Amino acid sequence: MLRRARLCGPRRCGPKVSIVVTQAAVREWRCGHNAARHQPRFWSSNLQPMTVIRAIAISLALGAAGISGQAAAEATSTSSAASVQMQQIRNATAKISYAGKTFLVDPLLARKGAYPGFEGTFRSDRRNPLVELPMPAEDVMKGVDAVIVTHTHLDHWDGGEHQFVPKGVPLFVQNEADAKIIRAQGFTDVRIVGENTVFEGVRLTKTGGQHGTDEMYANSQLAEFLGAAMGIVFQAPDSPTVYLVGDTIWRSEVDQSLAKFNPDVIILNAGEARMVGYTGSIIMSKDDVLRAHKAAPSATIVASHMDAINHMTLSREELREYVEQNGIQDRVLIPADGEILKF
Repeated sequence: MLRRARLCGPRRCGPKVSIVVTQAAVREWRCGHNAARHQPRFWSSNLQPMTVIRAIAISLALGAAGISGQAAAEATSTSSAASVQMQQIRNATAKISYAGKTFLVDPLLARKGAYPGFEGTFRSDRRNPLVELPMPAEDVMKGVDAVIVTHTHLDHWDGGEHQFVPKGVPLFVQNEADAKIIRAQGFTDVRIVGENTVFEGVRLTKTGGQHGTDEMYANSQLAEFLGAAMGIVFQAPDSPTVYLVGDTIWRSEVDQSLAKFNPDVIILNAGEARMVGYTGSIIMSKDDVLRAHKAAPSATIVASHMDAINHMTLSREELREYVEQNGIQDRVLIPADGEILKF
């Protein structure tokens, strides 16, 4: 393996970042990144001890933030600050190791070309996923304590199509509608994320957004097609705050979340996915990466959700050029599939 150290810019540095690069990632760098044109199908997947003083202080702090007494008690049980690790798997799929727990986010685990492209989107003739996983699906699941599904579009959740995700794993979703879909697929421990959800010491907070423009949502059929999607904020005592923004365009909800949580790490779905016949994207774009940096200049930004699905129009290569042109390469990470980041 290769390991890179990340240097800090002027002023506050934000979390220290080291990067572990897998051999697959090295091969991708050498060969270049030209897989950035993506493909869809139908969107919905149907298929240890602390001192008393420290515990009281953390409980009070969490209580001030609106956490229930039970949730605060759970949160104080976490061991103090290990580093945060994120492994980019493919598309929006990522493994996030946080405060001693590992979360698998938005698992799309099918083989390359398993599904038709998403109807009504750019390049819908191409089959999804565009690329293979960087490792066997069984290895993706190793060490996973819980799964987070931000929404049930097929490029974020195809767990009803295969047996890779254990049916009894704790699985967090945005609302009862998604919970119903996933329970019907045989999953037995489906939980809805709220404002004060705590899982074994990690506080998970649902954040809002909109999976497309107002023009798109004015069309009732398309609005139903796009549906709702959530973001997630990860918090634990002595750990960096991580804000996974989810499938949304930039809206006031994003500004509000940045102001409320002051995240150290921001994960953006930045592939600029597009619908046929509409202007604008249904997720973030390269301009939003720059906007995120301006809104949170001390944060480390991780760009994901590129080079794997038919309707993405922004590649990693193009985004790298853009961040270098704007002089923000020291604050923006664009991991290859399989690459591991440590904060």
